[in-house]
This record gives sequence, C-alpha cells and structure tokens, in this order.
Amino acid sequence: MPDSAVRVIAYYLPQFHPIPENDAWWGKGFTEWTNVTKARPLFRRHEQPKLPADLGFYDLRVPEVREQQAELARQYGIEGFCYWHYWFDGKRLLNRPLDEMRASGRPNFPFCVGWANESWTRRWTGEEKEVLLQQTYSCEDDVAHARWLAELFADPRYIQIDGRPVFVLYRAPGLPDPQRTTDTIRAETVRLGLPEPFIVGRDTHNPRVDMRQFGCDISEYSSPALGALPRVSLPLDKSDLIRNLRLGVPAADLKIYDYADGCRLMEADRPKYPHLRGFFVGWDNTPRRGRKAIILINATPEAFAQGLRATIESMRGEPANRRILFVNAWNEWAEGMALEPSQRYGHGFLKALRDELGREEASSVG
Repeated sequence: MPDSAVRVIAYYLPQFHPIPENDAWWGKGFTEWTNVTKARPLFRRHEQPKLPADLGFYDLRVPEVREQQAELARQYGIEGFCYWHYWFDGKRLLNRPLDEMRASGRPNFPFCVGWANESWTRRWTGEEKEVLLQQTYSCEDDVAHARWLAELFADPRYIQIDGRPVFVLYRAPGLPDPQRTTDTIRAETVRLGLPEPFIVGRDTHNPRVDMRQFGCDISEYSSPALGALPRVSLPLDKSDLIRNLRLGVPAADLKIYDYADGCRLMEADRPKYPHLRGFFVGWDNTPRRGRKAIILINATPEAFAQGLRATIESMRGEPANRRILFVNAWNEWAEGMALEPSQRYGHGFLKALRDELGREEASSVG
C-alpha cells in the first residue's frame, strides 16, 4: 500500500448473536436485531426501521456470514475490521465471532480490537443507573488482559501502525490509573516478544481532549462527534422545535438534525493536536432510545460521500501513520450506522466509500 493511501478500518459490532447474559437481561434470543426490528417511524419520512439487504438478519455464529462480510468489505476498499471487545475483570462477552475467527483463521481479513471499557446498564431503556455488569479494574487484571491481548497481537492478520499492533481504548479517562494500564499493556506485550502496541484513545466522551495525557499514542477524533451539534445535550426547548420545523418535522419532543449540516459542524470542530480521523455513516438511535433518540436525517450515500470527502481531504499532508480513517460503522444497525447493504440504499454507502478512496488515490497520483 503506498504511503499516500488512506487506510480505512471499520468498527464492527459483535452483538448479532444470542448470549446467556442478554437472554437474562433482555429476553430469550435477544440480539441487536431485536432492537432494529422493533423501531417505528416517529414522523413522516422517518427512515425506520433500517433493514439489511444482501446479508439478511444474520447470526454471527455462522462462519459463512463472517466470510461474506469480509469479502464485501475488501471489495469496497476497507482494510480491516476493529472488533469491539468486552472485557470485565477477565470475563468476556459477545466473544464468539472473534474467538472463532481467530481459531479458524477465517476469514483471512485484517482485524484489530477496541476495548469498550464501560459498565453495561439499561441505558437503552433510559434507566442509566441500573447496572447489569460493572466494569472494574486492578493491577492484576491489567496484566491478565495484556497477556490475552498479546495472543491477539501475534495473529498475522492483526492490523499494525508503524509495525505495532493497534489497540483502541474507548474510554481512557474512565480508567482509575490510565497510565498504569497502558504502561502494563505495552510492557507485558514486549515481555512476551511482540512489538509495543500502538494505543489509540477515542475521545467519544471527552471531546477535544488529547488522549496522549492518558497514556495513549494518539487520539481518535471519534465520529459522530455529537457534541458539535447545537443544544444536543440540553433539555428540549423552543429552539429545537424551530430547527425541527426548518427540517420539515413538526415535532417539539425530538432532537433532529440534518446529517450534512452535522458533518460540517463536526469537521469544523476537529482538534488542533495530532489525531486520527473518524467518520460516520449516519446516526439515528431510535431503535434503542425511542423518542429520546438523536436523529440525523437525510443521511444518504450522496451526503455521506460529500462529508467523507472533506474528512479525507483534511488528511492531505499528514504522515502515513496518520492517514488512517476509522469508519463508524460496519454494522451498528441500531444506531443508524451501517456500511452493510440495506434495503433502502443497497450498496450505496459502500460504493460511495470506494469512489471517494479512488478519487483521493487519483488526486495523490496526479
């Protein structure tokens, strides 16, 4: 891959298969499809539910599904997947797709992992304080986690930056001693004979905070940066109704924004310190939050291409190790972020991604 190329890594949600814990918490047979299919439109022309096309309502326990996903991603210029990884003091959840991919060697497609280090609660139903599984930390757990990660890092398919395995940390500031944890992961990996990992800290919950102060190698300006949207976290008031009316939605009890406007605001809000870029396919978490959702309408492949182009162009002149784009997401269907083929847009988002990557490559050669 030439140094001028943009490397695209898509976040990958493993929630599309049942596990005993979700059966107990949400009902027998629960998967992310349970949320996706129960969504209903909240206003005229609201694109809900968002439904899959080519791959259908798949089960990630099926190896053929994982092969099809990898082939689609490869076909449209995605270098690899970043699997969300759930580790709770040695207990792992939703781990079967990753474990089977590792054990079988299939699909033969690059990957890395991101540690979603937060407690699981009933936030989908608005009960933020009801904890289902608490995230805890300790020195001993840092070592155990590092040793498990090192086994992953040794996989020949594992994605690297500057010859170092990439590890994404979702909430570095949420660690009681982030420097201890990141130092332990690095030291234990090196002790086991592998290169020091390249730790990417997402700024999801701490926008415009340089994650290097928490022991990370670099920040990811994670996308969508919802904090760039006006009044997004404030109680509803008249200004929200006015904005909704301008968007053609006569509703006073919904947070609605235009996707293209949101992309521009987020691009303008990018930090000045060195960081990796993120970009997002869309955002509409109605399946999880109902009328408490944040909804970005008009998230079409054309609008996606336009916003993606601005993000890619902002990377020009960056060193090769920062020409990396994390796309959110391959399959976050319940948050309205899915590159996978949909019934409404087919392969539209994937084609837009491939076209913009091709445009940038042609520009670099020219």
